[in-house]
Amino acid sequence: MKGTGKGENHPSPNFNQYVRDQGAMTDQLSRRQIREYQLYSRTSGKHVQVTGRRISATAEDGNKFAKLIVETDTFGSRVRIKGAESEKYICMNKKGKLIGKPSGKSKDCVFTEIVLENNYTAFQNARREGWFMAFTRQGRPRQASRSRQNQREAHFIKRLYQGQLPFPNHAERQKQFEFVGSAPTRRTKRTRRPQPLT
Repeated sequence: MKGTGKGENHPSPNFNQYVRDQGAMTDQLSRRQIREYQLYSRTSGKHVQVTGRRISATAEDGNKFAKLIVETDTFGSRVRIKGAESEKYICMNKKGKLIGKPSGKSKDCVFTEIVLENNYTAFQNARREGWFMAFTRQGRPRQASRSRQNQREAHFIKRLYQGQLPFPNHAERQKQFEFVGSAPTRRTKRTRRPQPLT
């Protein structure tokens, strides 16, 4: 009975806190995961592009400056985003302006991916909580201090780069898997045909 009593005095490890702590630190142990895709802006209807120091959401599908290389930074969902053509990282300065930098080592260049309930993705700056990557209807960067997670300006869809087929020699599948992740409009159309939604 004494052994049982002692066991009850020791609190169980808080793994949730451990995961949060690990997710906030740069992962120096694991191999970096690298993905390539485009980011479609919900407001501008165009794609995010990195043309050097200038970041905008005005690129057409398949534009060479819209091809992004996304590198994981932690055990969690923090990433660095680099323009494949310009080789500049998307970073956020202290005024909340998006700029391209040749090095992505600074915390200004790290973003936390947040998958929203509407299946869009938001990118919060790792250094400044509550500051999001966002663009206006004209595709100009919106001041991060005035952006919020629930605003359309901060919503993006990950898309495969034009001409990149997920399945070799299966061109007919390109449209079905055009979006990386799930897109609500396309998914709804697919589920509607086989059976009625309940």
